[in-house]
Amino acid sequence: QVQLVESGGGLVQAGGSLRLSCAASGRTFSSYGMGWFRQAPGKEREFVVRISDSGGITAYADSVKGRFTISRDNAKNTVYLQMNSLKPDDTAVYYCAASRGRFGSRWDYDYAYWGQGTQVTVSS
Repeated sequence: QVQLVESGGGLVQAGGSLRLSCAASGRTFSSYGMGWFRQAPGKEREFVVRISDSGGITAYADSVKGRFTISRDNAKNTVYLQMNSLKPDDTAVYYCAASRGRFGSRWDYDYAYWGQGTQVTVSS
């Protein structure tokens, strides 16, 4: 069992930055691929980025590539999402998730555990 708690969301102006954190409970955090997803009002949840268990493999959605960076610290049981050059279209609730496998996935059904989400609002 893994419990995930996101933090770091908030209100920021377009062009600004935020850093999200996702703290995980459990001793096996380092064996999970992790992902970030987001859901904007009236839209389906969408994939943002994933990272493998060791942190050596990452993959980004085209919409955030070059602006967002995922990282993890397995000693701290935490995964991070650094978001730069934020746009109003990035406004959403951001969720971190722990995958059933080592590498993560862009498909939400591959994730076994989810956090409660953190709101990110980007004003124009």
